[in-house]
Amino acid sequence: MTRETIHVTGELYSYLLRVSLREHEVLRRLRDANAGHPLATLQISPEQGQFLAFLLRMLDARKVIEVGVFMGYGTLWMALNVPEDGKVIACDINEEWTGIARRYWKEAGVEERIDLRLAPARQTLDALVAGGESGSFDLVFIDADKTAYLYYYERSLELLRPGGVIAVDNVLWSGRVLDVKDTDPDTIAIRQFNERLSNDERVDLIMLPIADGVTLARKR
Repeated sequence: MTRETIHVTGELYSYLLRVSLREHEVLRRLRDANAGHPLATLQISPEQGQFLAFLLRMLDARKVIEVGVFMGYGTLWMALNVPEDGKVIACDINEEWTGIARRYWKEAGVEERIDLRLAPARQTLDALVAGGESGSFDLVFIDADKTAYLYYYERSLELLRPGGVIAVDNVLWSGRVLDVKDTDPDTIAIRQFNERLSNDERVDLIMLPIADGVTLARKR
């Protein structure tokens, strides 16, 4: 045992993936295809994807929302781990990137489980609330524009059932949350988001040092 989370070196990270990653072949090819993209860091890591899949299985999740799709790697992890009659509502605004994602979703045989909404996520979440779907979702994964995190969180909490989970990516922001001289709007937004959640009694909360930091908030 150790009193603090250990530093994960590149060698140790490779070992972690080698002995624990269970990645569908289509997922692996999608990850490899995206590796050379200039914005490849927008994609979640494979252990994050597997972590989301683990959560979905634990929750017996059938209804999921993803805010921020990029090229659909995380979406595919989730679609592969909901039942055949399950649904992942995937929110994004980029038709080019999600067009690439669709090809891999189809190849994996799960495209019918993914409801891609090409519109600002605020609009999609508002429409779900207006459509009477509050309290019906099992999990929401937020990984999009940081300055809107609090809005996405509040709407997601409304849409989530009691016992459901919101997972939020990039909460450690490569350590920049500690740099008081960093006044970038995204950095400020992440700091404010983290502080707000730390005092939110509506949820059970944990922040985990997975990849760039993942916060889990379980609705009470």
